[in-house]
Amino acid sequence: MAVGSRPKPTARQLEFQDWEFGLFLHFGLRTFYEGYEDFDSRPMSPDKFNPAELDCDDWIRTAAAAGMKYAVLTAKHHDGFSNWPSRYSSFTVAQSPWREGRGDVVGEFVAACRRHGVKPGLYYSPYDGSADFYSQDARAYDDYFIHQITELLTGYGPIDILWFDGCGSENHEYDWPRIIGEIRRLAPDLLIFNMGDPNFRWVGNEDGIAPSNCRNVVDSTRVSILTERRESLVASVWLPAECDVQMRSTWFYSDGNAADTKSVTELMGLYELSVGRGANLLLNIGPDRSGRLPEPDASRLLEFGAAIRQRYGRPRARLADWRREGRRWVYEADAPFLLERVVLQEALEDGELVTGFTVTIVTEKSAASVLMHEGRAIGHKRIVTLPPVKARGVTVELAGDGEAEPSLRELLLFEARAAAAEAVAEAEKTAALDAAVASGAGKEA
Repeated sequence: MAVGSRPKPTARQLEFQDWEFGLFLHFGLRTFYEGYEDFDSRPMSPDKFNPAELDCDDWIRTAAAAGMKYAVLTAKHHDGFSNWPSRYSSFTVAQSPWREGRGDVVGEFVAACRRHGVKPGLYYSPYDGSADFYSQDARAYDDYFIHQITELLTGYGPIDILWFDGCGSENHEYDWPRIIGEIRRLAPDLLIFNMGDPNFRWVGNEDGIAPSNCRNVVDSTRVSILTERRESLVASVWLPAECDVQMRSTWFYSDGNAADTKSVTELMGLYELSVGRGANLLLNIGPDRSGRLPEPDASRLLEFGAAIRQRYGRPRARLADWRREGRRWVYEADAPFLLERVVLQEALEDGELVTGFTVTIVTEKSAASVLMHEGRAIGHKRIVTLPPVKARGVTVELAGDGEAEPSLRELLLFEARAAAAEAVAEAEKTAALDAAVASGAGKEA
């Protein structure tokens, strides 16, 4: 591929990839129907929707404290219930007793995001089980689709993400040129997920796991969890992947699965299998029937955020600490250290140029060069986890296709956690002793 024709990211896509970690919020009428499943035949009534203690600040404050940069709320799920008072439906919060029919979950969610510096996104199911004309009059449904999206994009200020879930749409033809044309006219900077004219794509599973060598350039997207069919794109384009996964075993809140709440150990594994493979991680929590985050989920999310900061908040070395020799980066330590993780970030402004990379250490005793890891893709971020190994130096070498020079945006080294904790404790002890000496000297003076 010629350099000039290589797919490249937009500035907005690079911004999205820097967000890395977001909160998915499945909340709506079916929250109040225990055990309700996608495409459930049981009828639902807005009379049941009454989250008396709804607190979107609770949701977003927790997300921000955990280090999340964006959040996506189900404005409308497959059942068709609108979490805002849509003028084009009689199946909305306006028909519920909540706040005497004057409430607006979408409005409160977006306002909370702005207060806490979190990017707001809205999930919208193109399939709508409440619209009896969905399968009978495609043109009328496209009108309805556009009317509702227009309400969402004009009623709440700038929205960063529109998340289209393809479930239920497998055999339906939408007038995407018309729909997307209107969306782009209303919100040119909007990021669209997976359908129509996407800016980022679904990774292809709901387990939170990206493939080992996850590339940003693809020529198709998988439509939904219900089919293996892929939607072909016009050409190979830049579409970073996002991994969505549940905190519990259901997307919406359930009384019966608090014990399924993922452990911090499992969540850290998913972080390294998603963000650590160049994708974003979108972690779901279903707010409960009071309208708040369930306590076990909120506590676990905060613990998870703290664990990420603990593991990746104190690198031993950054890019500036390495010596560059062409496509090789060399780090020489003052003393041997116990290496456990290497984090690489490719400079992506000109596209993905890295076709392979190696991580080699200089061993402690023999000063021998030993290959520790060999990979193909780096992308936005690649976390290389090693069995703890004593090293006196590390070399990272990139391979490219010869048409352009690959480069790195960041390159971090992390010591094994026990060793790092000991080093921090020793540094704090030394600092305390220095302070005590300084304080004593000051008294004598």
